[in-house]
Formats: sequence, structure tokens, C-alpha cells
Amino acid sequence: MTDFAPAFLGMFEALRMGPTFARGRRDERAGHVRSLTVSSSLAVALVRGPDDPVAFRSRVAVRAFGAADWARVESALVREAGFVAGLLDGRMPPGVEVVFAEAGLTLLPLSLDEVAMDCTCERWPMPCVHLATTCYALARRFESDPFEVFAWRGRHRDELLMRLRRLREAAAVDAAEAGVDASAADRDAAGAKTASRAGDAAEPEPPLIDPEDPEAFWGISLDLGESAGEEPVGGRSDALLDQLDAPRLAHRGRPLTEVLRAAFRSFSDSSGVDRTG
Repeated sequence: MTDFAPAFLGMFEALRMGPTFARGRRDERAGHVRSLTVSSSLAVALVRGPDDPVAFRSRVAVRAFGAADWARVESALVREAGFVAGLLDGRMPPGVEVVFAEAGLTLLPLSLDEVAMDCTCERWPMPCVHLATTCYALARRFESDPFEVFAWRGRHRDELLMRLRRLREAAAVDAAEAGVDASAADRDAAGAKTASRAGDAAEPEPPLIDPEDPEAFWGISLDLGESAGEEPVGGRSDALLDQLDAPRLAHRGRPLTEVLRAAFRSFSDSSGVDRTG
């Protein structure tokens, strides 16, 4: 038997009604249970023992879990891939009762206070031999089809598997969307970095200015007249330097003004302009 059956039977056998349950075990093995139906919260059996003129209806009831209870259990099951794979394959995975315990539930009743029983034979004391036979039949049903335990607690096999599939598909979609969002964010960050690098590469570097090239350095024209033979302002080609504030620059240890003055005079000499006053 599975772990469910011994635990379930142990609860009833603890009643110390040895003869009654010994008879019930024999009747169940002899096939005196004519039918057994397990539904939400209720197991119903028709039992006719060898001394019974008719079959008697025996019922064993437990509290079915509510929708919120099952929602907690199903969410927990989906987080465990091994449990889901086993259930979808039609197997009861070992340790599944731990999931119920973590949700504050017990898959099987822990005491007779959680169980209600009756039988149409109305014999006393209860449970009667028909109920004992029903308990062994129910344990055998749990052994052959563990999903009947879920059905007894309010969730039939088909509904449970359908909900587990939907939850698993929803989890897969959420994971895929999270991956897409992360990839898009990475692409946006990479695109921004590439654009930034492209902008840096496209920005022209400032041209190098030779201090010995007065036109480039000062940004003014050194045209001293409309013709090479025209007298420059002040009579000297370097007189312009006297009209400007001297820059706080030096070139190879020489004041920049002196460098430019030499350049002005050199230009004047090459143009035939008289530098003498």
C-alpha cells in the first residue's frame, strides 16, 4: 500500500475494535463491497456481508478543502517541477503531503474528530462491520488510485491536472516575458552606449594651432594693405602688436609677442615693406 493507506487505516484501528476491523478486513478481501464511490468530502459504499439479507450503505465523510485552500496547494505544487511531472504522468509523487502541511492542511484526517460516519444497518457500537469493511475498501482505492484522496478533499483528478497545466503555462509565459523585458533593456543600454561612442567619434577634434602662424593663432588677417607696396599702419609691420594686449603665452621660453613680432617683420621683409620708421 501507499503511505496513505496505512495512515488512514491506523486512525480507525486505534479504536481498539479488533474483532470488528478483523471482520471488515476479511469481508473486503472476500469482495463483499458491491460498490464504492468517492466524491468531494464523501465516500459511499454498498456492503453485503455473508450474513446480511441485503446490502447496507455505509458513508465516511471529511471536510473538503475550499477554493482558497486548493489555490495555495496548487501554487506550491507548480513550484516543484518533480511534483507536477509526477502528477501529470498520473503518479502520486512521494512527499506530496508535505505541500499540504506547509499550506496548513492535512491530506488525510488525523483523528476521528475530523471524520463523520454512518451506516443504514444502524447497529451499535459504531463503526459497525460494514463501516470497517468500507474503510479497508477506501484504503485499497487510495492504493490503486491516489488521486482519489484529492477527490475526497474536493479536487478531482481532471480538474487538478487542468489547473496545474494552466498554472505551469502561466508561469512559463511570465518567465518568457521577463526574459524579453531583460533582453530589451540590455539592447537599449547597448544601443545607448553605441550611440554615445559614435557621437564621441563623430565629434571633430579641435585643430592644432601653430603659435608661429599668426593668422591662425590670432584669427585675424595680416593683410597690411591692399598691395604689397602700401605702407602698414604706424609705419612698421609689427606696429599692430603694440595695439593689442600681450597674451600670457610663451613659445619655447620666449614671450609669444616676440615670436609674432619676428614673424611680422619677416613677412614685411619678404613683401618689400619698409620696416624703418
